[in-house]
Amino acid sequence: MCSLLRHRGPDHEGVFVKGNIGLGHTRLSILDLSPAGHQPMCNEDRSVWVVFNGEIYNFPELRDGLEKQGHIFSSHTDTEVIVHLYEEKGIECLHDLRGMFAFALWDENRQRLVLARDRLGKKPLVYRLGSRGLVFASELKALLCDPGIRPEIDLSSLYHYLTYSYVPGPRTIFKNINKLPPAHYLVYENGSATTRRYWSLSYRQKISCRSLEEYKERFFAVFNEAVQCRLKSDVPFGAFLSGGIDSSIIVAVMSGMLDNPVKTFSIGFEEEEYDELRFARMIAERYGTDHHEFIVKPDMIDVLPKLIWHYNEPYADSSAVPSYCLAQMTREHVTMALNGDGSDECFAGYPRYVEAMRASLLQKAAGLYGKNLVTGAAALLPGGSHYGSFPRRLRRYIAAVCEKPERRYVRWLCHFDNNMKQELCSDDLRQSLHSTDSVDLIEALFEQADGATLLDKTLFVDVMSYLPEDLLVKIDIATMAHSLEARSPFIDHKVMEFAASVPSELKLRGGQTKYLLKHILGDYLPGEVLFRKKMGFGLPIDRWLRRELKEMAYDVLLDATAINRGYFKRHAIQELLDNHSLGSVNHCYRIWNLLCLELWHRTFMDKEVTALVS
Repeated sequence: MCSLLRHRGPDHEGVFVKGNIGLGHTRLSILDLSPAGHQPMCNEDRSVWVVFNGEIYNFPELRDGLEKQGHIFSSHTDTEVIVHLYEEKGIECLHDLRGMFAFALWDENRQRLVLARDRLGKKPLVYRLGSRGLVFASELKALLCDPGIRPEIDLSSLYHYLTYSYVPGPRTIFKNINKLPPAHYLVYENGSATTRRYWSLSYRQKISCRSLEEYKERFFAVFNEAVQCRLKSDVPFGAFLSGGIDSSIIVAVMSGMLDNPVKTFSIGFEEEEYDELRFARMIAERYGTDHHEFIVKPDMIDVLPKLIWHYNEPYADSSAVPSYCLAQMTREHVTMALNGDGSDECFAGYPRYVEAMRASLLQKAAGLYGKNLVTGAAALLPGGSHYGSFPRRLRRYIAAVCEKPERRYVRWLCHFDNNMKQELCSDDLRQSLHSTDSVDLIEALFEQADGATLLDKTLFVDVMSYLPEDLLVKIDIATMAHSLEARSPFIDHKVMEFAASVPSELKLRGGQTKYLLKHILGDYLPGEVLFRKKMGFGLPIDRWLRRELKEMAYDVLLDATAINRGYFKRHAIQELLDNHSLGSVNHCYRIWNLLCLELWHRTFMDKEVTALVS
C-alpha cells in the first residue's frame, strides 16, 4: 500500500503494526525535515498513534497551549499537535484544527480508530468496511492491494460520472468502497463504524458594512491571515499564477509579506483564446516575481495514461492535463505552492451563476406569457456550432426555463443529460439503472442548502459538490503526482465563512461576477486583470479532437474491447465522433468523458491487482 503512495511522500516511509491495527505512511517533508518528523507518530506513552496527510496551519498556537498544559513534544511538526490535542479533547479536537488534512488516529486504550477529513475536502480519504474490518488509504489504488478486495464496478457511479465528469461522493467507482465526506469523521470500534459531520457552512447570517471600504478591511483581515499562515515551510515555495483575480491577489499579498521575490509559475497554450500568459506576466512584472512559464501542446496528451493512473477513478475535467504539467514544472523549483482555488465558489465567479439568475427571471416571464410561447420562441433561434456561442446559450436558457432551479443548474453543468444518456447507453445498462437519476444528487443538496437566496443556495451546492469532488481532487492529484504540496488560502474555513456572510447582491450584481472582490482589489491589481472576461483552465480539446487527437479518439472508443463492455451503443459513439469531427456540433467534453472512462477501464479493470502494485 505504501509503495503505491510513494509519489505522495517520497522522503520517508514508516509502518506501525500492533495486534489488529496497522498504520502506514509515506512522508513529503515540509516542516521539521529531521527524522523526528517521521510518521506514524505517537504520544509519550505510545497509547495514541497517528498517520496524517496535509498541514495544520495554526499548529504553533496550538502547540504553545498544549505545552503549557504539560504535553512534551519530540518534534517541530504539525503532526504531533494532533496527537496531544486528541489527548486533551478527544474527537472535539477537530474544531480547533485550521488546515487541510486527512488522518487516521489509533487510540490504544479505547481500541478505537478515528478517521477524519478537513472541512472542505482538500485531502482525500477512502475506505472499505467489510467482514475483515476496516481498510483505508489516501488513494483507491492502495486499497486494491488488500487481498480481500476484488474491484467491481458500481454502475450507478458510472452513470453519475457521465453526467458530472467525476464520481460524486461518498460513492467511488467501486462497489463497497466509499469516500469519507469533507468535514466528517468516522469512528471504528467494537466492529462497527459511525460517521458524523463536525462542520457546515451557513449563508444565513449576513454582515452589513457601511461601505465597500469596510468590507475591504474585513476581507483582508481574514485573507491576509489565511495567506500568512500558509507561508510556514522549511522548504522552498512559490505560487501558481494564472493571471486571473484569484491567483493574482495571492501573489500580491505574498509579495508584501516576503523579503525575497515570490517564485511564480504559469502555463499557456499556442491557441490564443485559451492563453492567459500575458495577464500572468503583467502581475509578475508588477510585483517583481521570479517568473516561470510553460506551453502545453497537443503532444502533451502523452501524459494522459499517467493521469488516468494517478486519478484512480474515471475523471474527465480536461484541465487536469495543464494542472499536471504546471505541477511538474513547479516541482523543479519548489516543494510547495499556493493557488487560488475556491474563490469562484466563495464570491460567485462563474458565468453560470449569471445564467442561473437570468434564467430565474425568464422563468417568471414564462409564467406570465405561457410556457408554450416561450419555448416555441426558443425553437426559432439558431443553434450555433460553438459550444459557448450566444444563440446556443440563449436556447439553453429558454429550454430550461420551466424547470426547477436545481434541474436547470444540472443541465448547465452536465456532460450528458438524461436524454443523451438514453441515446448513448445500452439497453442492459438502462434497465439495470431504470430508477437512477443523477439530478437527484444536486436536488438533495439544494434542499439542504442553508441560504435564503437562489445564489447562496447555488454556491452552497458547488461548495458541497463541484469544489471538493472536481476542483480539489484535480489539484491534489496533479500536485501530489509530483510530490508537490498545494495550499489554498481561499478555502481556509474562516475565509469561506466570511464569504458566506457577504450579502448575495455584493457577489453578483448587474451580471458582474465577483462584484465585491473586483471593487476592493483596485489598489492591488490592474483593471485589465480585474475586469477581463473569465477564461477557464481547460484544454483546447474541441480543436485537438478534430485534428491531433482525432485518430486516437476513434481508435479507442470504437475498439471492440470498449464496445464489448456493454455500456454504450456503438452507433451512438460513432455519431458523437462524426458530428464533432465535421464541426456540426461541439461534443468535445462528451468525447473526452468517454475517452477517460475507457482508458481508466484499461488501466484498473483489465489488469490484475498485482500488476497495479508492480
